[in-house]
Amino acid sequence: MAGPSDLVLVGPILDFVNFAGIAVFAVSGALVAARKHLDVIAAIFFAIVAGIGGGTMRDVLANVPVSWMVSPGPLVMCVAMGAVVWLLPTRIWPERALEWFDAAGLAAFAVFGTGKALSLGVAPLPALAMGVISACMGGVIRDVVAGEPSILLRNELYITAALLAAGVFLGLTALGLSSGLATILATLAGFGLRGSAIHWGLRLPRHKG
Repeated sequence: MAGPSDLVLVGPILDFVNFAGIAVFAVSGALVAARKHLDVIAAIFFAIVAGIGGGTMRDVLANVPVSWMVSPGPLVMCVAMGAVVWLLPTRIWPERALEWFDAAGLAAFAVFGTGKALSLGVAPLPALAMGVISACMGGVIRDVVAGEPSILLRNELYITAALLAAGVFLGLTALGLSSGLATILATLAGFGLRGSAIHWGLRLPRHKG
């Protein structure tokens, strides 16, 4: 049976998931700026750091050209999302819109990061870690820049959801499933877990020490 690196190519579905992840993470960043009543330049900056921060770290760790420096598409998308969100009144956004956009970006980046790493010939376990890191870092950078408590310190199912998305993708492709179908199923799994945590307040037990 072929290994994951033989099966996983960054094709149309994985590319779509990547761009969707960039877009929703960019919206989450711009929402933070809008809710703090910052100016449009700040909103665009927040959109950029949230939208491409995790992917930039992924590419640097993988020692490949940073995607938005090769093709400006992701950067342009972040600028557009930041401007659009800033122009819209904050009252139109549901109270937990930021968390739901973040959940979608988390799942998408976990899957794309894992798929890209596998396509570069990275071994499965490091590829899994690459997916989780690239998924989580956009939100972490956004929170740090905004002066907000990091999502990782809120005892929520966040890293766990990224781990599930990356793990499902890794497992399905190892079993020979097409990368397109594996992408869809893994993204839905990660988003479903994170969404459940948002809706029902699911959490892992805290350390008792």
